[in-house]
Order: sequence, then C-alpha cells, then structure tokens
Amino acid sequence: MGRVTELRCRACGAGHPVGPEYVCERCFGPLEVVYDEASWGEATRERIASGPPSIWRYRPLLPAEPQEDDLQPGFTPLLRAERLGERLGLRNLYLKNDTTNPTWSFKDRVVAVAVAAARAFGFRVLACASTGNLANAVAAHAARAGMRAVVFVPRGLEACKVLATSVYDPTVVEVDGTYDDVNRLCTEIAGEHPWAFANINLRPFYSEGCKTIAFEVAEQLGWRLPDHVVVPVASGNLFVKTEKAFSELRALGLAHGPTPRLHGAQAAGCAPIAHAHRRGESQVTPVRPDTVAKSLAIGNPADGFYALQTVRRTGGVFEVATDEEVVEGIRLLAQTEGIFAETAGGVTVAALRKLAEAGVLGPQDVVVALITGGGLKTLEAVSAAARPPIRIRPTLRDFEREVLAAV
Repeated sequence: MGRVTELRCRACGAGHPVGPEYVCERCFGPLEVVYDEASWGEATRERIASGPPSIWRYRPLLPAEPQEDDLQPGFTPLLRAERLGERLGLRNLYLKNDTTNPTWSFKDRVVAVAVAAARAFGFRVLACASTGNLANAVAAHAARAGMRAVVFVPRGLEACKVLATSVYDPTVVEVDGTYDDVNRLCTEIAGEHPWAFANINLRPFYSEGCKTIAFEVAEQLGWRLPDHVVVPVASGNLFVKTEKAFSELRALGLAHGPTPRLHGAQAAGCAPIAHAHRRGESQVTPVRPDTVAKSLAIGNPADGFYALQTVRRTGGVFEVATDEEVVEGIRLLAQTEGIFAETAGGVTVAALRKLAEAGVLGPQDVVVALITGGGLKTLEAVSAAARPPIRIRPTLRDFEREVLAAV
C-alpha cells in the first residue's frame, strides 16, 4: 500500500490513516484513497504496454500490489460494433466486453484489488453484500487466494447467479429483504467482526478497480478518449470512477481529448439517480426495486449524489429501460454482435438506442458502451422470448420441409 498516503473524505476533505475504513468519523462522508503522485511517474505508455494483459498493467495507478495467485482480470476486448451501430445510426460504436472476465462480469476488477488490500491488512475472511455478480467474483477470488468467503444476497436472486457462486464453496447467506437490507446488515457485521467486506470496509480500495475499465478503453482506442460512454448504473460507483479514470489519464498526459460525456443507464423499476437527474435535484430519493435487472437493483445507491455531479459535470444524461426494453436490448446485442449479456447489458443497449434516437449521440461520434456481465447468469429474463427449436424426424424430407422454409 506504499502508493497510498492516506484516506480522505470526499465530502469534508478530512484525512484518515490508511486502513480498512470507509466512512469519515467527522461527517460520515465516503473515504477515498490518496496517492503519492510521485509514484505515478511509473505510468508511461511504454511501461503499461509491456505489462501483463490484466488490470495490473496499470499498477502505478492502483492502491494495492498484485498477488501472484491473482485471477488476472481485465484487458477485455473493445469491439467495433458495426452491425449494431448500423441499426442505431452510429458509425463509430464500440462495445467494452467485460463478459470475458474470470467470473463473466466487471466485478472481477474490483474484487482483485479488494483481495490484494485484504491480504495487506491481514484479513482471512472475504465477504460482500451483493446483487449477484459481486458474490460470484468474491467467491472465486477468495478460493484462488485461499481465503474463506461469505456472501450475502437478497432473497429472489437469479438461480444461475446463486449456483455460479455456490460452486466455489463459499458460505452463501440469503437475506429476507432487498439489496439495501442486505447492505445495512453487512455494515453492522463489518463493525463487529474482523472480516474484509469488499464493498464496505474495503470500499476505498475496491472502488479504485473500476477505473481500469476506462484505462483500457483509452489505451485500446490509441490513447484518445471517446466522445461518449454509456454506463449501466446501480450504486453509481462505476459511473463516478469512470470519470475519475479519464481525468487521471488526461492529467498524466497519457490520453488526449476532452473528458467524454458520460451517460447513465438504469432500469425503470430502479432508477433513483435517473429520476433525481431529470427533476434537477441534488439528492437521490431511495426507491424499492422492482425490475428484471436485479444486478442494478440498488434502491439507495451509495454513490448516487456523486453520480449526479458526474453526469452534470460531463454533460451527460440518464436514460431508463423498462423490463421489456431490457429483454429487447439483450436480444438485439446478441443478434447483431454475438454477445450474450445479462440484464445490465440489456439496460445499456436500450439506453444506447434511446440516446441515438434522441440525437444525443451523433452519427460520427466515437461511442463506447460498457457491457458489464454475461447472459448465462440471467437466463430467466430471456427464456420466455426464446424461439423454440424446430423438431423433426431424422430424414432429409423432414429437413427440407420443416427447416429450409424457416431459414
């Protein structure tokens, strides 16, 4: 943790010693890591290019040291989406495909940093409050690191996500309530037991892992920044850290171009930040989630206030997607680009379509959409819309009569 000099409150600016803390003792604001910027001189384009094909190629810009037994998440593909772009009228559309991470979501990035911090602080148990993807990642990375894992999830989570977590043999705790109920419980536990909660007492370190998705976008575009980035939003952390990452790259002279306009995508059944933005409010009013996009179902987003500041500062907008639009977005992405995304991806594509139709995204603008998780985790969402197979006898006549007519 030598590159981190202190933790600083984002609200009042008070400094705190480096440790597993996340709330300012003076004003209860969120804490963030402060770097020794002298170490940032190590972050050159040449050194980054010679680094590992993972988040750790940006090691000087992260708060913890990589572990030898790390699962090496990150450096996922940035794909030119010509067919989807043609459908939406966008000639320079790119998809950041984080479905290729070790547990098929961007959460591998933040958990890798959290594990490194947990080990530095001497923890033996890694835990989290999760809507699914984080539970997958915590269970997998803890298994790789030889730590015990305890994951807390709300009742009614997608069965595939629970199963994909259970295979790593963590302790899975299903809480009778929403994610926000789960998060409150985990906050209490973190205050009483010496466990490393990735997204609670390790949050200042964990959240820095989000920056790597933006670092990669810039590097993969030849160190030029895109005009727009569309980000699925739950807690707001990824959204806020995306702006921070681009700002750091510009300050270091690594990337050129203005900071992109950041656009948030939320599910209509859980869109507290989008609603606050549209009403011109400075505070987010919590809601009770009711959406098929369970990975985005955080009714009281921890970084909601800062996400509002980010969208206004960058000149972005928030769009929302109904459950029907989410499923349509998943299918459109799969049918045009061969990427099967989870419901958060459906929200992103639905918002992308609305932004294009509204003229917010210009036909020639360089647009990047973040696809943050794989669709095998949320099969229930698309099962009703799937076309049934054509059933035939094993004869050429049946094939020609039944199949050729359908192709």
